[in-house]
Amino acid sequence: MYHRFTPHTIESAHKNLPLLHYSAELSSLRRVSELNHPFDAPPRTHRFMNRQMEAVAENPARSRGLKYPPSINPNKPQPPPIPKPNQFPSHIDAPNVSSTARALCDILTRTSPHDIETALSSSGIVPEEDLVNEVLKLSYNYPSSAVKFFRWAGRGKKHPAHTWNLMVDLLGKNQLFEPMWDAVRSMKQEDKLSLSTFASVFQSYCAAGRFNEAFMSFDVMDRYGVKQDVVALNSLLSAICTEDNQTSAGLEFLERIKGKVSPDGDTFAILLEGWQKEGNAAKAKITFGDMVAQVGWDKDNVAAYDAFFMTLFHADLMDDVVRFLQVMKDHDCFPGLKFFTNALDALVKRNDAHHAAPMWDVMVSGELVPNLIMYNAMIGLLCNNAVVDHAFRLLDEMAFHGAFPDSLTYNMIFECLVKNKKARETERFFAEMIKNEWPPTGSNCAAAIAMLFDCDDPEAAHEIWNYVVENRVKPLDESANAMLVGLCNMSRFSEVKRLAEDVLDRRIKVYESTMTLLKDAFYREGRSSRDRYDSLYRKWKAHVQL
Repeated sequence: MYHRFTPHTIESAHKNLPLLHYSAELSSLRRVSELNHPFDAPPRTHRFMNRQMEAVAENPARSRGLKYPPSINPNKPQPPPIPKPNQFPSHIDAPNVSSTARALCDILTRTSPHDIETALSSSGIVPEEDLVNEVLKLSYNYPSSAVKFFRWAGRGKKHPAHTWNLMVDLLGKNQLFEPMWDAVRSMKQEDKLSLSTFASVFQSYCAAGRFNEAFMSFDVMDRYGVKQDVVALNSLLSAICTEDNQTSAGLEFLERIKGKVSPDGDTFAILLEGWQKEGNAAKAKITFGDMVAQVGWDKDNVAAYDAFFMTLFHADLMDDVVRFLQVMKDHDCFPGLKFFTNALDALVKRNDAHHAAPMWDVMVSGELVPNLIMYNAMIGLLCNNAVVDHAFRLLDEMAFHGAFPDSLTYNMIFECLVKNKKARETERFFAEMIKNEWPPTGSNCAAAIAMLFDCDDPEAAHEIWNYVVENRVKPLDESANAMLVGLCNMSRFSEVKRLAEDVLDRRIKVYESTMTLLKDAFYREGRSSRDRYDSLYRKWKAHVQL
């Protein structure tokens, strides 16, 4: 799984900080550079910066964004507006809010802005670290009040890094970029900056559609003492590619920066997921080739392989899927079981055994263990396409993978044999099914009886019928009528009459269509046979009227 840097990376670095709805890998934190360079911006006192943050939060129009280096044009058109109120979770709708946090949030949302700090001080509540974080997480809809609360909670003590990170994220998500950078500079002075902070900055700019500012934030982060390494690169690319139709922008930035920062497998996984989201198979092929050329084959880079193959699959490039799978197999690399499961499900719906079979073989050779559901899906697909020999091969190998066949498995193969009129194989497989205690269904028994008569094997048909009767395999009437029709077609009229009487005595239904067929056959045989039919008909009629 590749490292996707989001505000949740802050939670990884510091406990209890779920900011927005993204995920990150804890292991990525080992690669985050610590603050170790002098701050190059003019120092400000925290009191002044708090006033700046509060002033701009109250008047968003004052937020001009990043203190741009000379190369950036601050006058370029800016896309989306500040998020609408109630866009984020609040203490009103969020679950499991503590009573103390709810009380503080009520103060922030119901008190006049000028009286908030007085009301907070009068509450008698001690702003412990966890409580401060909980309140800030619920205050994204009220940035001005959040700043006042942040300032009040920080009196007489210094906020920890994860609380600062939360404040940076809150301001950024509200597009209050100038106070966001004031907070970043304060963190620099307190030696609390980390890559987690910049991950939040990247996401805020990208969510606002201000990608150039996100790029420039990356360009200046080393001046804030945070290293421009591949983990930082991946966090920016992740923020870019999360937005719609921006993978090309991420790729362009990578081309510009790769001379300074070498990409890794995670880098290409992010780009390939972007192409998957956009459905751009042509670009995905190019990126996949670049990945192999630059970082080589890596069997652990499953996320990249999954994204690549799902892109090809959704583009209906099945020949390419099979071809690339064979190439990857030669390098001992495979996509994950999730891809194979989704692809197999889709191929079954398309009834595409031609591509499913080689894909299955690659999956099994990659030591990915299919479960019973996957085996049944594949066997069903093969049977629907009359590839019964391959279906038998899968049946034989199931137990070795811990997926033991069930009634569905056996009945799909049995039905395939019957439909394709493989009489001898049907007879043998019937015996195997009985031995393994997975007998055919009543409908399959009836179909097998009819097929065996058509193939001039009445003895095998009788064997199945006897099993049906002895074990009361329902519905009995289907098999009974198949037996009557089969015997009639072979002109075994004495047997027909005996069987019909036995069936009626057992109160098994004989169809009217069957009686019509019997009448035609018996009447053609002469007076004697006609009398036998009439006797049988009277008994059938009496049975029907019961």
